[in-house]
Amino acid sequence: MQSSHLLKLIIIALLGTISMVLLFINFPIPFLPPYLKIDFSEVPALIAGLLFTPVVGILVEAIKNALYLLYTGASDPVGAVANFIAGTLFIYPVALLYHKLKGKRSIVTGLVTGTVVMALGMSVLNYLIILPAYSWLMGWETMSNGVKLATVLGGTLPFNFIKGVILTALFIPLFVKLKPWIDQKRITFH
Repeated sequence: MQSSHLLKLIIIALLGTISMVLLFINFPIPFLPPYLKIDFSEVPALIAGLLFTPVVGILVEAIKNALYLLYTGASDPVGAVANFIAGTLFIYPVALLYHKLKGKRSIVTGLVTGTVVMALGMSVLNYLIILPAYSWLMGWETMSNGVKLATVLGGTLPFNFIKGVILTALFIPLFVKLKPWIDQKRITFH
């Protein structure tokens, strides 16, 4: 029992570390602001959410962003918080639906739901909190509502939607390959 708990903690720490490394492998999307970059750091957190619980997936997101802040010297705390929230909005619906409905169909439904929740949730949060926080942190003038809305509609919303679609397209075949392993390990840990 104790070795199973220790193995679970090791897997969570390992997935958090892999997630942080994947955060550095990123690329911009043409026609969107260059500071919005796609990465695949949500994949290990998704695996953790499916293997254990949705909350463990969120824990891996927290580990990833804490390690990122430590590694970068906390140079972008608003970005790390935004990344954590975006990852949470994406991962939680996927893991929750998988644990409730169990199966490939629940993964697809969860990934679509997670994409929509992340895109809409991050749009609202960017408009209300994240963009004003960046302005304040950088010492810029307060953004007008029009500038915030243009930034959200021209950057945040399409970016998060595209990111969700790319992660979905990547994760479905990965899940098909990992499903037997996930099912086997879930029995071990529960």
